[in-house]
Amino acid sequence: MGGRCASERMSIVWVRPDVPGIERVFCYELPETISGPVPIGTVVRVPLQGRRVRGWVVPSDGPPPAGALRAVIEVVSAGPPPDVVALADWAAWRYAGNPVALLRVASPQNRVRDIAAPVVPAPDRKGFAVEVVAIAPTADRRAFLRDVVASSGSTIIVMPPGTRTATLVETFRREGRTAVALTGAQSDAERTASWRRAREGSCIVVGGRVAVWAPVPDLTRIVVLDEGDEALVEERTPTWNARDVAIERARRSDIPIALVSPAPSLEARVRSEAVTRPERSVEREYWPVVEVVDRRDEEHRVGILSVPFAAAAHRALDAGQRVLAVINRKGRVRLYACAACHELARCETCGAAVNEGGDGLECPRCSTTRPKVCAKCFATKLKVLRVGVTRLADDLRALLPNATVLDVDATTTDVGPADVYVGTEAVLHRVPRDRRVGLVAFLDFDQELTAPRIRAAEEAEWLLIRAARLVGARARNGRILVQTAVPEHPVIVAASAADPLLVADYERPMRAALGFPPFGGLASLRGDAAAIDALCAAVRAAGATVIGPTAHGDGLTALVRATSSDALADILAATLPGARDLGRVRVDVDPVRA
Repeated sequence: MGGRCASERMSIVWVRPDVPGIERVFCYELPETISGPVPIGTVVRVPLQGRRVRGWVVPSDGPPPAGALRAVIEVVSAGPPPDVVALADWAAWRYAGNPVALLRVASPQNRVRDIAAPVVPAPDRKGFAVEVVAIAPTADRRAFLRDVVASSGSTIIVMPPGTRTATLVETFRREGRTAVALTGAQSDAERTASWRRAREGSCIVVGGRVAVWAPVPDLTRIVVLDEGDEALVEERTPTWNARDVAIERARRSDIPIALVSPAPSLEARVRSEAVTRPERSVEREYWPVVEVVDRRDEEHRVGILSVPFAAAAHRALDAGQRVLAVINRKGRVRLYACAACHELARCETCGAAVNEGGDGLECPRCSTTRPKVCAKCFATKLKVLRVGVTRLADDLRALLPNATVLDVDATTTDVGPADVYVGTEAVLHRVPRDRRVGLVAFLDFDQELTAPRIRAAEEAEWLLIRAARLVGARARNGRILVQTAVPEHPVIVAASAADPLLVADYERPMRAALGFPPFGGLASLRGDAAAIDALCAAVRAAGATVIGPTAHGDGLTALVRATSSDALADILAATLPGARDLGRVRVDVDPVRA
């Protein structure tokens, strides 16, 4: 299907093919059979390497190549508007991926024949600004949302997948607003219908990660709920964060954005130092009671099922409420404690649990080393704490003989009714909601507090937030029980005082000193040995810091740190293509669990 010479007068388009392995764009001729304009973002079908593939019309990539051009076969569907196409290009650069994956998310699942976008009045741009809002975990957010949604134009509300999107949409509709649900869980027909309605403007779009790509033409405000929740991060490459994409979209659209969370993340706090929060007395009432059990005390070292836990569990069961016992039985880290004073062996620089390394102790997070001595009493004998109890469910049945006990983890397919649920953090998401939860007990919280991950403190805080939402506000007499050997940890102090901002304040100096996000760019690399070795050498030469590589399965893994996220994006854009010629490479930018 040859075209005319590129020097002749003709209509051409640039197309990004929907082929993940191809990151180029190609120039095609528009045949006479296609009448009318073909806007940026339109989905078309084109010939490519002997196949007929779909693709998206994208902005010009320069003058057309010399010689004959092949012709577009057909116009398939309307696609994302030009501003969303540009946003996808930015996100692909920021997260070291291919725009194809993002354009798929931003496009209707089924065909939308009306290519021309509706004409709507120009939105009232109020200027780019980031507002950080702290709302207690059990407080009703609907009053805030009623006030913050734009009175004209369109508002996008992004929230973690699995939250009550439908309930919020119905609330707005009952109040006479036009609200649209746009989620990844919808069927293709439902999602296409929502996409089509959002494209008309003058609406409130509510949904998970995909809602940030909604094709509204008159966007005037964005709200991100639970902005620090890791569910807002896409697990597949590119690993984009809906919060950060929303911030960039707001900046490009010159509109305000509100980042809302019970515990504003450090990334949000860096964007705006001012935090809007309720009066402290009001905020405190919307947090449950947090009971801390110090496992260093002699009476609590007899086992993981402490006396305070047993008392709290009996109280909840006697009141007809459920009990959740949370423990990571597989264990994320091997914990050491002083045999004399029972102090946990932690890094003095960043607070992570340390490992034995050579003749001393080494921090897996920041690489700080020290002799094998207790930092508190200077004793030289350490003991290994066994985190994870294989027979915990049986122990609970013996402790609570009149209660039904059910073991739950991420692989449990059928979570039936029970009085007591025991398992990993997955139990917080999967417990049935047909009966009140009166107690959530974290039986060994030190695995979370001292994990050698960059965001360990924030992740631990979010576990407590999810537990708070299950047991309810202070007036409902629900309780969170936390067993720990570091009761002075800022996460514990913050939860006990119902003052979640303390955690980000604690994290800031440590992350700034180490150059971790948001004070630097970070990416995890994983793949074939030859490709990772070459990529590590290339990014080092470009000025980035490389930690590793180390063996991972049949390949290698490494961490790359740069002075900023922009610097990291530029370095990866320049070095990744050559490395991928040598083998498989997966890049996880701003890794959640690094």
